[in-house]
Amino acid sequence: MSTTEDLFKNIISHAKEYGFIFQSSEIYDGLSAVYDYGQNGAELKKNIRDYWWKSMVQMNENIVGIDAAIFMHPTTWKASGHVDAFNDPLVDNKDSKKRYRADVLIEDHVAKIEGKINKEVEKAKTRFGDSFDEQQYRSTNARVMEYQQKIDAINTRFKAALEANDLNEVRQIILDLEIVCPISGTRNWTEVRQFNLMFSTQVGSVSEEASTIYLRPETAQGIFVNFLNVQKTGRMKIPFGIAQTGKAFRNEIVARQFIFRMREFEQMEMQFFIKPGTEMEWYHHWKETRMKWHRALGFPDGKHRFHDHLKLAHYANAACDIEFEFPFGFKELEGIHSRTDFDLGNHEKFSGKKLQYFDPELNQSYVPYVVETSIGLDRMFLAVLSQAYAEEKLDDGTDRVVLRIPPMLAPIKCAILPLTKKDGLPEKAREIMDRLKFDHACMYEEKDSIGKRYRRMDAIGTPLCITVDHETLTDNSVTLRDRDTMQQERVPIDRVEQLVMDKVDMRKALRALGN
Repeated sequence: MSTTEDLFKNIISHAKEYGFIFQSSEIYDGLSAVYDYGQNGAELKKNIRDYWWKSMVQMNENIVGIDAAIFMHPTTWKASGHVDAFNDPLVDNKDSKKRYRADVLIEDHVAKIEGKINKEVEKAKTRFGDSFDEQQYRSTNARVMEYQQKIDAINTRFKAALEANDLNEVRQIILDLEIVCPISGTRNWTEVRQFNLMFSTQVGSVSEEASTIYLRPETAQGIFVNFLNVQKTGRMKIPFGIAQTGKAFRNEIVARQFIFRMREFEQMEMQFFIKPGTEMEWYHHWKETRMKWHRALGFPDGKHRFHDHLKLAHYANAACDIEFEFPFGFKELEGIHSRTDFDLGNHEKFSGKKLQYFDPELNQSYVPYVVETSIGLDRMFLAVLSQAYAEEKLDDGTDRVVLRIPPMLAPIKCAILPLTKKDGLPEKAREIMDRLKFDHACMYEEKDSIGKRYRRMDAIGTPLCITVDHETLTDNSVTLRDRDTMQQERVPIDRVEQLVMDKVDMRKALRALGN
């Protein structure tokens, strides 16, 4: 087993052990690809959501937020194309009886070839040291070029098959690449079939012929059907955006990789309405703006990259993903799409209502174009958790597991720890807790040795620990311990509030975004 697989397993078990994520309905043996957020997970999730909302809505005068219902009139999904086009190509292995997404099988095969290229590059790096020119090596090394040609040929063929909706060709690619089922090890594949991902349910109050409604597979349509409501009541002028966070539901057959792909998940989406013809300018603007948002968290360079779509969705004229390097490789974290006037145009057609903007500068009405930014909150949570998790050997020979969560996102911002449970220390610690709890999520803890308590706080990612000891009662100072460096300093109680705020304040990151 590779070390990355070990690492990912450790992250999953850590998430459960420390109250971040539990399997849904675990006492009934769980429900596949559905998860619950525990006490620390709920706080971290809320903080990520707040960071997104504040940077998107609070910091932009021309972006407002809404909260649309999960249930929508069924014609919404006909207009959006989800009834006819929201499908995954699925293939079964006849021996293992397991079902797979055909596109994922091919993408995983390509990823293995990419892995071989990376191995060659790493070997060369070690061999040549500081004089190594990676770009030149990738474009001149015969073996690397051969691997790259294979990847390009597969991608070109795969893209053509997807665009022609030629499922026989998709199956043929799987056969030609000699892709085997990971469980049975055989190449005994069925035909490739399309499978719609929407969950449907019945509602009695809708007219008889339309009693089937859907759980929304994305939050974007709630924004589009409310376009005029928001524009008129908010007196919004183009360009302007509407943002929303909320649950979406997809009947994923290949749900895997923990919370990366789930059947019930949360999205953070913003639809930016613009004048037709300006979409490329705004598409590039939002690409850069969103990448800046991710980088402001201080993750290492090289953890994020842009990936242009091989096949554009039916509504897009340009699309790319911001990918993050999870323990299982680079995968999509956020999508930026130029959706043209597809959505508003179709809703206009299906509803019979005019969904146009009167532009006073041009003295004419038009259906606006849209640039979308869409990020999975659960995926963002997993990215933060994956990046934060570290197993360390300390100078004294002991080990610790620490979550280096960016302080502004940490579930608990500081822990207040009386050294003992007597001599007036708990009372003094409570005084400090009562001063801090109005601004920050704090934890008071007096059980176990101070060392064990520090370890527990490291494990849930608490940036600062405040220890109250006997000296505190005489000199009104406490020990402030930093999670990352483990350094301790003596500070007056009067300075504690400001020091905690300096450490965990989200405003620093928001200012860095330069909105």
